[in-house]
Amino acid sequence: MPAWLPKAMLLAVWTVIAFGVAGWLFLQLRSLLVLLLISLFLALALEPAVNWLNQHRWPRGVATGTVMLTGLAIVVLFFSVLGSMLVGQVLEFVNQVPAMSRGLLSWVNSTFHTQFSPNTLLSEITDATGLIDQYASSVAENAWGAGTTLLVLLFNGLTVALFTYYLTADGPRFRRTICSVLPPRTQREVLRAWEIAISKTGGYIYSRALLALIATVAHYVALAVLDVHYAFALALWVGVLSQFIPTVGTYIGGALPVLVALMQGPWPAVWMLIFITLYQQFENYLLQPRITARTLDMHPAVAFGSVIAGAAILNAPGALLALPVGASLQAFLSVYIRRYKVAEHPLLDAADDDALHRESHGAHTGAAGPPAAPPADPAPPAEPPGPADPAPATDGR
Repeated sequence: MPAWLPKAMLLAVWTVIAFGVAGWLFLQLRSLLVLLLISLFLALALEPAVNWLNQHRWPRGVATGTVMLTGLAIVVLFFSVLGSMLVGQVLEFVNQVPAMSRGLLSWVNSTFHTQFSPNTLLSEITDATGLIDQYASSVAENAWGAGTTLLVLLFNGLTVALFTYYLTADGPRFRRTICSVLPPRTQREVLRAWEIAISKTGGYIYSRALLALIATVAHYVALAVLDVHYAFALALWVGVLSQFIPTVGTYIGGALPVLVALMQGPWPAVWMLIFITLYQQFENYLLQPRITARTLDMHPAVAFGSVIAGAAILNAPGALLALPVGASLQAFLSVYIRRYKVAEHPLLDAADDDALHRESHGAHTGAAGPPAAPPADPAPPAEPPGPADPAPATDGR
């Protein structure tokens, strides 16, 4: 037997054991890791606002608490002031479903000369409503299960809030500790990647929230002018789904207002469809490029694929984190990918080539996209700085 064979076999056995233990720990701590990932996402989203307050002489802990409490107050205000209105409209809509269905069937029968029976449809709707009532009654009777679920959600929410606060408030110290075990050149790359992640994640949240607000107001005005029922609920539905679900969210969100308008008559539905189409063109070609030019510039197909991949990996949290992670990775790679002048060819568009070069030039100069790399130190230290030493060349974040 060769002398190296026992050592190789022992190394292979220990490697398999190490991978097995790591896999077991990952499965056991998967829920905690998901909570940490969500906390990191929220910390990156809150970092721009906290940094702005910190630059105006706010203590970082106070700034973090203020931003988090402001966000919590907005959520509480929404559910307390507007939530009751939304729930009331939804309940009224559910109660009016049989009458709306009867009117829709009458219009279909008179228009297309069909003989659909409204009694059959109403019986099916009644059966479905009965099943919903039975399910709601069973859930209400299972008080122990509902209480346990509520406690788990409350504990997870407090855990995410605690981790988010410390990751944001102690962000500079946390980054200093990480950089203290890395060589100077690696420190600069890590800080650059961190800065890109902060810019893209915060920009994603703020730009999408602004677009959702504009879409909600615009669709509410259109629904109110057309005198469509449940205008606020439908406008909020369109605003949220069209912005936070890429590509298909526009069609899913716009289908419901058209359907509700159709129940009131064909012309309100036609005008609503025309407005939704025109607004999407206005948003896609004029509004969205100006708002998301420096925050989240991704092709719709890439964004849609990223969301599907994220949902397949981590379910709902993965779908939420997919777009910021993909945009950060795209922006970080664009700094290092060298682009060349494309030869003239009938299959190529010269305008796309010019836009590609402008994007590459902006990524390297800092005019758009990720910031340029900080200059190298004239004399980098031989050893990495300790946790108490001053951080390498950073911008304070």
